Amino acid sequence: MCTRVLWNTNDLAVLTGRSMDWPESTEPLIVAFPPGRQRDGGVAAGETVVEENPLRWTSRYGSLVTTVYGIGAIDGINERGLGVHGLYLKSTDLGPRDPSKPGLHAGLWAQYLLDQAATVAEALSLMDDFQLVMVGAHGHDATIHLAIEDAAGDSAIVEYDQGRQVVHHGRHYALMTNDPSYKEQLELLSQQDFSHPSKEMPLPGNVNAVDRFQRAAYYLALLPKPQTIRRAVAGVMAIMRNVSVPFGAPYGEFGIYDTEYRTVSDLTQKIYYFELTTSPNVIWIQLDGLDLTEGAQPVAIDPFDETLTGDVTSRFAPHQSAF
Repeated sequence: MCTRVLWNTNDLAVLTGRSMDWPESTEPLIVAFPPGRQRDGGVAAGETVVEENPLRWTSRYGSLVTTVYGIGAIDGINERGLGVHGLYLKSTDLGPRDPSKPGLHAGLWAQYLLDQAATVAEALSLMDDFQLVMVGAHGHDATIHLAIEDAAGDSAIVEYDQGRQVVHHGRHYALMTNDPSYKEQLELLSQQDFSHPSKEMPLPGNVNAVDRFQRAAYYLALLPKPQTIRRAVAGVMAIMRNVSVPFGAPYGEFGIYDTEYRTVSDLTQKIYYFELTTSPNVIWIQLDGLDLTEGAQPVAIDPFDETLTGDVTSRFAPHQSAF
């Protein structure tokens, strides 16, 4: 399910938090990819899923991503300070396949933008160059929408409705959860006034997407001006913990969707923070400390390694990625 919160109004850094809510482990690895990597947008975990006219490219930028089921990236940042986050959206409809356009399976959508774009505007300009194609893993289709932001604080939300691309572009699009569509979420939010939050204000407290969207809006409006980067990152992480799904909390028709992990992306300092909910440790990675020279080998860490704590940039080891 998941939540994304962008804080681009403080004076220190552009920060983005996201939570990953899912009924089972998404088998996440944190992987750093150098530029110059050749990719095939028609292959998922070694299986061809776009038979005709798959999108193929060579990455322009190095990136640091959290993977999902080994088929692609679901969250990450690149060396130019672009952040991309895929969140579940049940209503996603990619429409029928048009083989005249290069096909990109949804598991590599985020990775393609991280590979090729430095800003939100550049990422959006790439969207018409391909057709997104549905892919599945572990019995789940990748019905996702994307949140994109850059180091300048620009933001966009991209969804697909009956094959039609729907884009909300602007710095003020700071929040995203799941269903209903983003337009409907904004309409529901407009019925609340969180411009002057107070302790007397009633606040939705359930774990469904609408409640989390409105709760995130309330707490984002309350964040005090940070005096240090550490305080700023902690502020965003505090919101992500508040909108997380506790173990066992019922999620309506979807069953149980516990929060598996939380991340905070510092697009100014290019630092990626990761908190696994079953680990007592927050870890972080500095992109500038990784070898992202063209031709270098991908490296990775396993966030389930309980010896990881604090700055783990030096703990990355060579990794043979499936994508």
